Amino acid sequence: MHVARLLLITATAFMVTGCAVGPRYSRPGADVPGTFKETPPDWKQVQPSDEIQRGKWWEIFKDEQLNALEEQVNVSNQNLKAAQAQFMQARSLVRFNRADYYPTVTAGLSATETRVSSNRPVANVAAKTRYSDFILPVDVSYEADVWGRIRKSVEAASEEAQASAADVESVSLSLHAELAVDYFEARSFDAEEQLLNSNVIAFEQALELTQNRYQGGVASGVDVAQAQTQLETTRAQAIDVQAQRALSEHAIAVLIGKPSSSFSLPTVPLATSPPSIPPGLPSKLLERRPDIAASERRMAAANARIGIARAAYFPTVDLNASGGFESTSITTLLSGPSGFLAAGISATVTAFDAGRRRALNEQARAAYYQTVANYRETVLQSFQEVEDNLATLRILEDEAQKQQAAIDAAERSLQLSTNRYKGGVVTYLEVLTAQSTALSNERIAVDISRRRMAASVLLVKALGGGWNAANLPTNFLSSGSKQGVPSAPMAERAKRTEDHSTSGTE
Repeated sequence: MHVARLLLITATAFMVTGCAVGPRYSRPGADVPGTFKETPPDWKQVQPSDEIQRGKWWEIFKDEQLNALEEQVNVSNQNLKAAQAQFMQARSLVRFNRADYYPTVTAGLSATETRVSSNRPVANVAAKTRYSDFILPVDVSYEADVWGRIRKSVEAASEEAQASAADVESVSLSLHAELAVDYFEARSFDAEEQLLNSNVIAFEQALELTQNRYQGGVASGVDVAQAQTQLETTRAQAIDVQAQRALSEHAIAVLIGKPSSSFSLPTVPLATSPPSIPPGLPSKLLERRPDIAASERRMAAANARIGIARAAYFPTVDLNASGGFESTSITTLLSGPSGFLAAGISATVTAFDAGRRRALNEQARAAYYQTVANYRETVLQSFQEVEDNLATLRILEDEAQKQQAAIDAAERSLQLSTNRYKGGVVTYLEVLTAQSTALSNERIAVDISRRRMAASVLLVKALGGGWNAANLPTNFLSSGSKQGVPSAPMAERAKRTEDHSTSGTE
């Protein structure tokens, strides 16, 4: 018992005074602009709307059908479920590594019956040649975390789990954005089909007029053929739009976890304008993008692995104890005299490994530098995505105004050409040209509306969809802990590490 107490005191001393080798972590800097270049000068730097802050950013479009579809993504999308399962694996790995903080205890029971040969060499005729042996052992082994290898392993696993949680949010954001883009694309196809069908009616009336003029000897057969061609071409275009719309509908079905054959989207033409989406300050983007948070957490995990590789240069300290009961009779197995105890401490160090540890250290540092480059590239891409969609929205808004002016001019030209044709001043070719121009401009306007809605969705996605890095979970001890409900904000952890240098020893 004296030895056991001594080992316990020694283990406690190692845990209290042990140090963790390896570099301290602080988030490397990245180029962050003061403002977004494409932000309109009359916009104020305000936070996203309440809908975006709540996470249900799609509600800013005020479309109940879209809201209902977006809610089904969280419940039924298989890609999101796969990402959530991957996070569960990462969370379990944290608990697996944390188990090394505690001793490993094994117990067993053995019973043997032995008969020894009486004719064996150097046999003692007085000794028993047959006896029983009952053993009830308990073994305790513990690796003292003197150099912080276990602490660094837990830290790396925790950072990877947080990165996995951010991956779940990134997948969720991408899926919701993809659904919104497909939804507005389907609505734009509905608008385009409605436009084509209305032109089919107009072209049928024009064909009837041309046929009547031909029968009256005023128009030629060429005019009739041209009117017929314009009508049939427009009918074919309307059918082609139906095929494209079906593909968007099928894509939506997969996103909400339903077979394409069992899902139908009601026909509703697109008739809405994109909402105003303030981008906020660029510096806030680092905390609002889940992909940036995932990249940053993996960078922290790679930094911790440098400490794990560094710990291989130092001795491994193991504490071992064995105890239990042993007796030749089961009736006396648990009696005091049957007890036994052995305890000890050992330290081992690798004296020569032909450069293996050095290679592992170099590999760990190179892996860390890779994550730093990946993090900075992710930051740059995030700013690019915001600027791209801000520019798209700004330019398309101006283009939409100009396009409406072109539509108004084309309609006036069509009306004048029709009147001139009815008066016998021009051939039907002029009317045909005016019809084609007017229809083309109207279809372009529909496409501009689709692109504006898609750009607004992608801008929300580029801004993080209302997510914040403080939502990352930090408590992985309980198997019932939920992702996205952290026990402490990640922002506080980042603040605690800002004063640390990227080199040195804890």
